[in-house]
Amino acid sequence: MAAKYFISGTDTDVGKTFIASALLAGAKAQGYSTLGMKPIAAGCAETAAGLQNEDALKLQQNSSIALPYQQVNPVVLKPAIAPHIALQEAGRRVNISQLAGFCRGVLMKKADLTLIEGAGGWRVPLNAQETLADLAKELQLPVILVVGLRLGCINHAILTAEAIQRDGVSLAGWVGNTIDPEMPRLNENIETLNAVIPAPCLGIMPYLDSNNCIEAAQYLKFDALIQGSSE
Repeated sequence: MAAKYFISGTDTDVGKTFIASALLAGAKAQGYSTLGMKPIAAGCAETAAGLQNEDALKLQQNSSIALPYQQVNPVVLKPAIAPHIALQEAGRRVNISQLAGFCRGVLMKKADLTLIEGAGGWRVPLNAQETLADLAKELQLPVILVVGLRLGCINHAILTAEAIQRDGVSLAGWVGNTIDPEMPRLNENIETLNAVIPAPCLGIMPYLDSNNCIEAAQYLKFDALIQGSSE
C-alpha cells in the first residue's frame, strides 16, 4: 500500500500545509506510515541549520518516516514572494525535471501516505515556461484541492478544478478549510461546492483556535485516501 497525492489550493494562504499536516498526523495516529514533502518553498527563515520554511517543518514533524530537512524541502527561498520571482532575484534556475527528481527520491520510500505540497495555487509559475501544475503532471499524482472557505471561494474552486481536469490530472477530492469564521452563508456555500466540484469532499475543517493537527484530523477522511490510491 502506497497512497500518493499532490496538495494544491485555490489560492495562497488557504491552509494547504495545515490540511496536509492533519492528514499526515491522523493517518500516523492510526498506525500508517506517513511522509510529507514541500519541494520548493518561498518564505524561509535563517536558522542554525540554514534556511528553513515553517510549512516544510510542519510536514516533517507530522511524518512518521524521518528524513533530513534537505529532502523534505530541497529548494529553499528566503523572501516570501512568488517562487519564480525569488529564483530570478537569487540568480537561480530550477525546472520541473529537477523538482520531480527530488520528489521521486521521497516517493521511493513508499510510505502508506505520501503528500507532496505545492506552493500557492495550481498555476503558480516556476519559470518562464513551467508552472507547479507541471510537477503534478510529471509525477502523475492525483490532486487533493484545499478550498479556502471565504467569500469568493466558489469561483476560485470551480476555476481550479477545471484547470486541474484540463491538464489531464485526476482530482481525488477536496477539503474545505474555514479561514473566515464570519463567512456569511457558510453552509450554503459548502452545499454549492459539493454540487460543482467533480470530486468527493474529504472533509470540512471548522475554524480552529489552535494548529493541533490531531484535533484537526477528526474532520478529515484520510482512510478513504489511503484505500483509494494504493499500489
